[in-house]
Amino acid sequence: MDFFQKIAENRILEAIEAGAFDDLPGKGKPLKLEDDSHVPPELRLAYKILKMADCLPPELELRKEIVRLQDLVAAMPDEAEKLRHLRRLNFYVMKLSMMRRVSPLLEEHELYTPKIIERLEGAPAPSGPGPAPQR
Repeated sequence: MDFFQKIAENRILEAIEAGAFDDLPGKGKPLKLEDDSHVPPELRLAYKILKMADCLPPELELRKEIVRLQDLVAAMPDEAEKLRHLRRLNFYVMKLSMMRRVSPLLEEHELYTPKIIERLEGAPAPSGPGPAPQR
C-alpha cells in the first residue's frame, strides 16, 4: 500500500468509528450497479450525470411519447378521438424518422421477433390480410 492509500484508509476507518456514515440515504439497501460497458469510457461520467438529472436526448423523449400515445390509442373507444391521436402519433413517428438515419420501425424488433419465431417453429400464422404462408 502506498502512503496516500494508507492515509485514506485511516481516515475512512476514523469516520466509520465516529458514525459519519450512519445517516446516509439508502443505508442498508443494495447498490444499483448498472452495466455501462457499452458506453465509451470517456463518456460514462457525462452519461451518468445526465441520467441522474433525468435528462434524456430528444430522440428518446420522442420515443417515450410515441409509446405513451400508442398505449392511449389502443385503449381509446371513441373513433373520432382515436383518429385525432393517431394523426399526432404519425407526426411523432415521422419526426423521429427524420432525426435518424435508420427508420425506427426497422429497430422495433420486439414487434417482429415473435412473428418470425412463430413462422420458423411452424406454428400457424395469425389470420388477416396478406398471402397465406406456404408449407
